[in-house]
Amino acid sequence: MIVESFLEGYDHRLLVVNGKRVAAAKRMPGHVVGDGQSTIEQLVDTVNEDPRRGVGHEKVLTRLEFDHQAERLLKKLGYDRNTVPQKDEIVYLRSTANLSTGGTAIDVTDVIHSDNREMAERAIKAIGLDIGGVDFLTKDITESYREAGGGICEVNAGPGFRMHVAPSEGTPRDVAGPVIDMLFPPEQPSRIPIAAITGTNGKTTTARMLAHILKMSGHTVGLTSTDGVYIDGQLSVPGDMTGPVSARMILRDPSVDAAVMEVARGGMLRGGLGFQHCNVSACLNVSADHLGLKGIDTLEQLAEIKRVPIEVAKDAAILNADDSLCLQMADYTEAKTLCYVTMNPGHSLVKQHIRAGGQAFVLEEGMNGHMITIYDNEAHTPLLWTHLIPATIEGRAMHNVQNAMFAAALAYNMGKSVEDIRHGLRTFDSTFFQVPGRMNIYDEHPFKVILDYAHNPAAVRAMCNLVDRFDPGGRRIIVLAAPGDRRDEDIREIAAIAAGHFDHFICRCDDNRRGRGPDEVAVMLKNKLLEEGVSADRIDVMPDEQEATSNALQMAGPGDLILVLADNIKRSWKQIIYFNSEAKGDDAARKATVTIELPQTDEFSFADDVEIISDDRGVRIAKEAGD
Repeated sequence: MIVESFLEGYDHRLLVVNGKRVAAAKRMPGHVVGDGQSTIEQLVDTVNEDPRRGVGHEKVLTRLEFDHQAERLLKKLGYDRNTVPQKDEIVYLRSTANLSTGGTAIDVTDVIHSDNREMAERAIKAIGLDIGGVDFLTKDITESYREAGGGICEVNAGPGFRMHVAPSEGTPRDVAGPVIDMLFPPEQPSRIPIAAITGTNGKTTTARMLAHILKMSGHTVGLTSTDGVYIDGQLSVPGDMTGPVSARMILRDPSVDAAVMEVARGGMLRGGLGFQHCNVSACLNVSADHLGLKGIDTLEQLAEIKRVPIEVAKDAAILNADDSLCLQMADYTEAKTLCYVTMNPGHSLVKQHIRAGGQAFVLEEGMNGHMITIYDNEAHTPLLWTHLIPATIEGRAMHNVQNAMFAAALAYNMGKSVEDIRHGLRTFDSTFFQVPGRMNIYDEHPFKVILDYAHNPAAVRAMCNLVDRFDPGGRRIIVLAAPGDRRDEDIREIAAIAAGHFDHFICRCDDNRRGRGPDEVAVMLKNKLLEEGVSADRIDVMPDEQEATSNALQMAGPGDLILVLADNIKRSWKQIIYFNSEAKGDDAARKATVTIELPQTDEFSFADDVEIISDDRGVRIAKEAGD
């Protein structure tokens, strides 16, 4: 049983937004007004001729209908459809004033009594609504409820706006404006900062570096990359997510307050960027990759595609001054700041740019190594020694030095402090867990293994240069590969680049041959290595990736270095870390060990190919050759 107070009066809707009453309307139930000549049915037809009336919510008013409720109300008056009401007589066809059932609205915003306004505001605040509609019954809204009586019959958490935007009578009210002002207060940021990163190589590492800097400075970061979509460091959607769909995922997430977008050529060609503008953008480099696909046949055409994020940057465009194709993009940006990144401190154009008060991130040589330096508006700020950045492997990985410079430049132009940038770079490393497939090093075997996703000539050259900076003391072995959809000349160039850097080559294919034969890519790599002067006994062809990686691990001895150019990153990394090098070493030692009794003297020596092995059973001497 429900017992309610009975209230008399007209139905009024008072709309409250963000604690303030913004509009008020007097609502009249669906009705007709007699003219002394027409029947009620004819009057309904005349009312429905109003072009503002439609079915349901399609227009600002709703058509009147004869239904059970209308028939009941007419019967209560002793009327039917054919009754002719007297002139100016109001005949109600509804008992409630909802617009959706044919009601009308009269704006009373300017005449409502202040007590009634405050009453509505208190009611909405008591319930805790940002937006609320108070249905208030009173005989006269211009009088205080304290004197005229009345009361609230209902509070709506999702009130309709059309009675205020397009009233049947009175002044239309902009009720959407206060809602937008509440959601996005004036003078407050209404968009999250977006960083777009494009280029041929280094995009993923740079994007992850930047995301790490932002996270360390307190942001909840949304990141798109070739590994997937990440929200605050957690993988949300795995896979190659560098297109507009993944960008929209990030921008829709209400928890994200900074977006880092890795922007790839394929996604732009398929569906654009996924955002109209970004705050900062960077183009790292332009080199041969994916040429011959989707109408992109030359480096100049590739550069034109990768220029798109630079064109839509609002705050800063960051360009590689050491890449001529990137430099040309400076003519197409409208960003407030043009920033150059160079690893050549003598770069004439960058020097001129700095003298003019421009911004640049420059790699300079000092007493203790290389220093990343910021030039901005004639200020000169040392940022960080490169050997203090873990991802550069004590400054050896020059491509990651450049990636760190771009990440720093992006963060700097997003308003991050120099201290935040330093802290972010010093706590970011190239482990599998932070950047899977990007220069991941495993040192737990007697030999060193480097895993990388390098899949084009420029990336392979960078990895070869890194390997040259190590002194493993043993052989250098590479698991060499190239994607099947690359041009023949690109595949051969990869082999030519690697030829002079390794002692043994294992040529393989990707799982997805991409239109190539079962061993076509591996054989092409081998043939080019032979042309480059590599002897046949130093080359193995193993098309299967798992077999090739396993063979390299089995082949390696103490002090060797293996570079694995992987396609299936996770699988290859598991092969590396779960490889049982101890079991392999024990087998070799048992086959090649001779136990001798050492004399009680220090006056003896060993051949170069002999290793001393000490354990709880004494001292053994093992020859590497196994004889």
